[in-house]
Amino acid sequence: MSDLIERLEAATEGSRELDAKMLNNLLRYEPLTGLLFWLPRAPALFSEEWARHVWNKKYANEAALNTIDANGYRVGKIFGVTFKSHRIIWQMMFNEWPGEVDHINGNKGDNKLANLRDVSHVANCRNKKLSKQNTSGHTGVHRSTRDKKWIASIGTSSGRTHLGYFQTKTEAIAARKQRLELTWIGKNDRPRLEPRILLEEDEKSYHAKAHITDHDVFDNILIHGDNLLALKAIEQEFVGKVKCVFIDPPYNTGSAFEHYDDGVEHSLWLSLIRDRLEIIARLLSHDGSLWMTIDDNEAHYLKVLCDEIFGRANFVANAVWQKKYTVSNDAKWLAETHDHILIYARNKESWRPNRLERTPEMDNRYRNPDNHPKGPWKATPLYAKRTGSEKEQAFSFRFKNGVVWTPPRRGTSPRFPADALRAMDENDEIWFGADGTANPSRKTFLRELKLSEPPAPTVWLHSEAGNNHEAREEVKAINPNDAFATPKPEKLMKRIIGLATNPGDLVLDSFAGSGTTGAVAHKMGRRWIMVELGQHAITHIVPRLRKVVDGEDPGGVTEAVAWKGGGGFRFYRLAPSLLEKDAWGNWVISKDYDPAKVAQAVCKLMGFVYQPDETHYWMQGRSSETDFIYVTTQSLTHDQLAAISEEVGDERTLLVCCKAFHANADGFPNLTIKKIPQAVLRKCEWGKDDYSLNVTNLPEAPAEPDLEADSAPPSKAGRKRSNDTAIPQDDLFSQGESK
Repeated sequence: MSDLIERLEAATEGSRELDAKMLNNLLRYEPLTGLLFWLPRAPALFSEEWARHVWNKKYANEAALNTIDANGYRVGKIFGVTFKSHRIIWQMMFNEWPGEVDHINGNKGDNKLANLRDVSHVANCRNKKLSKQNTSGHTGVHRSTRDKKWIASIGTSSGRTHLGYFQTKTEAIAARKQRLELTWIGKNDRPRLEPRILLEEDEKSYHAKAHITDHDVFDNILIHGDNLLALKAIEQEFVGKVKCVFIDPPYNTGSAFEHYDDGVEHSLWLSLIRDRLEIIARLLSHDGSLWMTIDDNEAHYLKVLCDEIFGRANFVANAVWQKKYTVSNDAKWLAETHDHILIYARNKESWRPNRLERTPEMDNRYRNPDNHPKGPWKATPLYAKRTGSEKEQAFSFRFKNGVVWTPPRRGTSPRFPADALRAMDENDEIWFGADGTANPSRKTFLRELKLSEPPAPTVWLHSEAGNNHEAREEVKAINPNDAFATPKPEKLMKRIIGLATNPGDLVLDSFAGSGTTGAVAHKMGRRWIMVELGQHAITHIVPRLRKVVDGEDPGGVTEAVAWKGGGGFRFYRLAPSLLEKDAWGNWVISKDYDPAKVAQAVCKLMGFVYQPDETHYWMQGRSSETDFIYVTTQSLTHDQLAAISEEVGDERTLLVCCKAFHANADGFPNLTIKKIPQAVLRKCEWGKDDYSLNVTNLPEAPAEPDLEADSAPPSKAGRKRSNDTAIPQDDLFSQGESK
């Protein structure tokens, strides 16, 4: 052990951050804890800056990622364990996987790191083990071994935020409790989502018969199913790849919660939105952005919630959209004519929106009354509205026509120095009015504008971004017999997509409604993914998109973007749960799954990418260049496993998931053998297909007990239903027509 300590100290270049006795005990009794606690402190083995640079290449440099694995192997030699994936190495190095931070309650995990196949499992084991050395008993509070002070920190979407050093544990705990946050009933209850596979329905998918342009997109995705499960289903493939997310969630007007206490109402809504936003945050690219339409009922709660998830520093703006151009005369208080559009960037420092297109009205402000050779111009002041220095306040300049100009005295200063004014005067770029007696101003030429396109304002008038009436007319033109009730106008989506993306970027809408987002994104040459649970995914969205693909949708923004048709989309539905209970209550693989679907589902559950190899039957998926997975519903014998092990070889590793096996699991060093479904039973909750909120399915509020005449009145725990009959309600998150 002393030899091990010396090697560790050498790796950390003599750093004594870890007390030797403490490290010795960690490595002896909790080897995993010792490894995870020490690993980030070994700069001789890992460089965080280099590794993050590699990640930013988005897997472009596989050789470099393999080097991460190689470094992990070097450390593994010290501790006598094997690392098989750079996902595991990264998780332990930096306590995060790029683009996400795991906030997972500690579950007891396997001590063998060789079995830690996915990030969630690594995080589970890490949280469980490290909590044992957290003497405060509170996550984010621990004692420094160097100066014996207490340190408090909190987890955020971008990592951990250090709150400071404290003399006592009580002070550190108090600092964590005093942080600003939004709390509600059930905030800590999180669903354990099953990452489902997607099944294409060929008869509903649709593609143009020929290429219209060279940049037609045919692999757009429309998913019919619960949107939380759908987001989980696409997370593995699209993490960090979505440039723009637009959502128009249910507005929680209270009608669906008529028989429940208001506190429960807001709590249910916030929990449902939170679960979806956390996955959306992981799907966004580093230069991506989120746009959400919402009304006054939940806008301010949603703002604070998003501050927690995305970080308050990544809030961009609250744009106000004028959704109505008429005033309701029967309004009880103020007539509501607007919605909010909350905008968040994944990383505000690196994100910049596009600018608006110039309009003819903007260009008409530039004229050329004196026939200047540079063309149309507009008169702009020679001074800036800021208080200058004494020298600037005393500034004056004589033009060649004899006019002496000084900037206005109060709160202004000259915009240009004397040399610049002299050059403009010589080039006839100073305007003195039509009669030559006006205050001098600069001729700003249209052709010389460095930023000719204007930035988007935060007030969007209906004339610029459409309105509800306009949106209803658009969908009536597509489906006059069964028009969608509350769609969003295509002009609004054109502005959002235009500001947030460029051609070829990926747009996501997980509350698809009538399909406006996909229709506009398609016309603008963007790739798109939409999710919708309601039947209007089939009755409204599919027919609408078919017309867009065929170029038979003349309304909306078709003319503005010169859309002629082309491209296509694939229609998917969520697969049923992988596991179901048999007649005796045991979890078994669902009868709806054939061997290929089982392999695909287990790959996703185990953190592998499903990529069946045509040459090697056992290469059904991979987590790295040398780590593979083989899934079979058959029982494997010793001879079969030996043959597989020999073919895999010493340079590769293989996870074998089978129904049963008759061999010593430790007899093959390059194989890890697991039984299914036992290996996946605890990974998620099974058999749940609906994570939307349907109030009629909620439990009734508890009845108040009969009271004795002399007993004290009980405290109210919630509002009782007015009767025992369930009143039919729309599904808040899926059936309500929102776009």
